[in-house]
Amino acid sequence: MSTTAVEKHAFQAEIAQLLEIVVHSLYTDKDIFVRELISNAADATEKLKFLQTSGKTLHQPDLPLSIRVTTDKDAKTITFADTGLGMTHAELIENLGTIAHSGSKAFLQQIKAQKDAAAADANLIGQFGVGFYSAFMVAEKVTVTTRSYEPGESGWRWTSDGQSGYEIEPAEDLGRGTTIVLHLRDDDFADEERIKAIILRHSNFVQFPIELNGTAVNTVQALWTKNRSELTDDDYEGFYKYIAHDNSAPAYRLHFSADAPLAIRALLFVPEKNHELVTLSRGESEVHLYCRKVLIQSKPKELLPEWLRFLRGVVDSEDLPLNISRESMQDSALMRKLNEVLTKRAIKWLDEEAKADPEKFDRFFKQHGHCLKEGVATDWSHREAIAKLLRFESSFTEPGKTTSLTDYVSRMPEGQKEIYWLHAPSRESALASPYFEVFAERKYEVLFLSAPHDEFVMEHLREFDTKRVVAAEKADLALDRTTGGLSAEQAEALGKFLKETLGERVGEVRASKRLVGSPAVVVDGDQHMTASMRRMLKAMDRENAGNFNAQPDMEINPENPIIGRLETLRHRDSALAAQIAEQVYDNAMVAAGLLEDPRRMLGRLNQLIEKLLVREAGE
Repeated sequence: MSTTAVEKHAFQAEIAQLLEIVVHSLYTDKDIFVRELISNAADATEKLKFLQTSGKTLHQPDLPLSIRVTTDKDAKTITFADTGLGMTHAELIENLGTIAHSGSKAFLQQIKAQKDAAAADANLIGQFGVGFYSAFMVAEKVTVTTRSYEPGESGWRWTSDGQSGYEIEPAEDLGRGTTIVLHLRDDDFADEERIKAIILRHSNFVQFPIELNGTAVNTVQALWTKNRSELTDDDYEGFYKYIAHDNSAPAYRLHFSADAPLAIRALLFVPEKNHELVTLSRGESEVHLYCRKVLIQSKPKELLPEWLRFLRGVVDSEDLPLNISRESMQDSALMRKLNEVLTKRAIKWLDEEAKADPEKFDRFFKQHGHCLKEGVATDWSHREAIAKLLRFESSFTEPGKTTSLTDYVSRMPEGQKEIYWLHAPSRESALASPYFEVFAERKYEVLFLSAPHDEFVMEHLREFDTKRVVAAEKADLALDRTTGGLSAEQAEALGKFLKETLGERVGEVRASKRLVGSPAVVVDGDQHMTASMRRMLKAMDRENAGNFNAQPDMEINPENPIIGRLETLRHRDSALAAQIAEQVYDNAMVAAGLLEDPRRMLGRLNQLIEKLLVREAGE
C-alpha cells in the first residue's frame, strides 16, 4: 500500500444511514460531543498510561499525558488533542471507518484475555465506539491527525464530511497521540466560555489535566475515587461546597465503595439546612450519576427515592450498561438494583449517625425530618427501616427532647401491646387533651405529633416492631372506676337526654371509661379517621368539605361534677339543662378541633353567663 497518495474510502455498508441516526436521533443535547471526544481522549491516555506501567517500549516515552482543547472563533473550529495511544493506519480504518467498533471494548477484552490483574484498574470510559461520530452534529468536516505510540510507525491524517466517506493520507512531524479538528457549521461551539461550562459540567473529573486554550479547567479532584485515609475534612468540605453550591459545611458525609451486587463508589452529603423549609417548595435530588468519572446523568430521578432528595453528591458505577449515547440507562432493572443498594446504605448510615450523636441527629431531623416522614408514607419496601429514623416528643421526654420508636418500644411496660400517638398543636395542648387522660392515669407513653402530615405518616406506618401504631383517641383503653358518680342507669338516661337534645349533631352518646378530669369527649365514629385527619381532609378539599363533616360519638364522664349536676338539673329545668348539654358538647368539639363556627356557641355562652349573674344577684 502506498504511503504517499491520498486514499479514498467509502464508509461500510449503510454507514450514511447510521450516521444520520447518530447525528440526529441518538443524542438529545448537542453539547454531548464535547464530553464524548474528551472521553475518547481520556480512554486513549489511560491506555497509554497502562502500557507505560507494563514496561512496553513507547514512542516519545517522556511526553506528559494531557488533554488539550482549543477554540478558534475566527476559523470556526474547535480542536481536541491528547498525548495518548494514537492510531496506526489500520486502526484508523478499523476505529473510524466502522461505526460500531469499539477500540476501548477491544482493549478491555485483550487485557482480560491476558489475565493481568492490574488491568482491572484500567479506567476506560468508552463502551460502544460511536462517541466520535457525535462530532458531526456540529461539524461540517472533521480532520483527525494521529501518530501511534509504537516506535517506527508513521503519522496519518483522516478527513471526512460524515456523508461521502473519508480520506486518509500521510502526515509528517506528528507527536504521539491524536488531534481532532472540528470545522463547525457555526461559531457557537467555538466560544471559550461555552466550552468551559460544558467541560465543567460533564468532564470535570476526568483523571487527566484538561487545558482549554492553555488554561487548566478540571481543577477539582474526583474524591470519591480516593481512599478515605488520603483525605482531610477540608478536602471533603471543599468538594461539598463545589458539588452542592453551598457555602456552609455539610452536616453529614458518607464516602463508601462496594463491589457486590454492583461496583459502586459514592460520596454523599447532607446539607446543614433544608431550603424547602424556607422556600416552601419541593426540591429535587442533587446526586449525580457518573461512570468512570464521566457524568452520565445530572440529578437522575431513578437513582434515589424522592424522599432522599435532601442528599447531595456523586455516585459512580462501572457496571452501568449505558445506552449507545450514554444519556440514559439501558437496563431499568439494574438501575432499580442501584437504587436499592444506595437506599439501604443511606438508611444504615443515618441510623449509625443517630446512634453516634443523638443531639446532632435531632438537629438534622428538624431540617430534613419531613423527607423521612414522606419516605414512611411512600416507600413501602423500606418503611420500617425509615421509621427507625423518626423522632417525636413524647409524654416521657423532657420538653424539646425527642425519642425514637425503637426507644419507645424498649420502655413499654408489660401488658402494653400498642404504640400510641396523639396529634396536637403543641406539647401543652397534648398534655391537656381529654384523649391523654387515660394514658396519664395508666402511665402509658404517648408520642406527641404536631406537623400537619404526621397523621398520614402514622396511618401508613400502622405497625412497628410487630406493635400496632394507634391514635390515642382510637385506643381501646379503660380505667377502673373506684369513686362515686352517676350509676350506670343514670348515665344511660342522661345519654338519652343528650342525644335527644343534640339530635343529628352527635352519633352515639355513652358513658366513658377513659376520662379522668374532663366532663366529656367526642370520638369520631369512623374507626379509621381521627379528628385531626378529618380537619386536614377538609382543608385539602374545600369544594367537597361537606363530605368530611363530623357526626362524632360523645362520651361523658360519670364522675365529673358537671355531668353529675347536669343529670340532676335536667329533671328540674330541662331548658337550662339542654343549653348546658349543648355547651358541654361544643366544649368537647373545641377540644377536638372540630368546631368550625363558634358564633352559636358564643351566643349561648353569653346567655348562660347572664343567667348565672341574674341568679347570683337574686333577681
